[in-house]
Amino acid sequence: MDDTDRKIINSLQGDFPIDDHPYQIAAQRIGINEDELLKRLERLLENRTLTRFGPMYDIQKLGGSFSLCAIRVPSERFTEVTEIVNSFAEVAHNYERDHEFNMWYVLATESSAQIDIINQAIEEKTGLKVYNMPKLQEFFVGLHFQA
Repeated sequence: MDDTDRKIINSLQGDFPIDDHPYQIAAQRIGINEDELLKRLERLLENRTLTRFGPMYDIQKLGGSFSLCAIRVPSERFTEVTEIVNSFAEVAHNYERDHEFNMWYVLATESSAQIDIINQAIEEKTGLKVYNMPKLQEFFVGLHFQA
């Protein structure tokens, strides 16, 4: 990662332009052209420096539902269970924790009923109990990672 990559990561974590040509505007702010910005973003995603680049939507404001879920996964099955969980399009992200509940994921669905349906399907495919933890209260944390 060079200084330009760092500028890209630091500048695109907020205030992304809403425009017919947002990448052109973003590139100008960084001091490069649009083609270079797009190529660099593609490379950062391919080499997994970035795991995702895109908007964050509040699914509940759009009429949908989301929930944080956890599973106790035997360490020898972690890769297998990860593949099963990630095979569901509704899984927004999935990560490992050093905890009794070592797999955590977020489900985003069109309805709260679908949360239960997807979790039940995950339980059936993995043979493991899923613990659903829907949001009770929301707090905004403006998170920005300086590269």
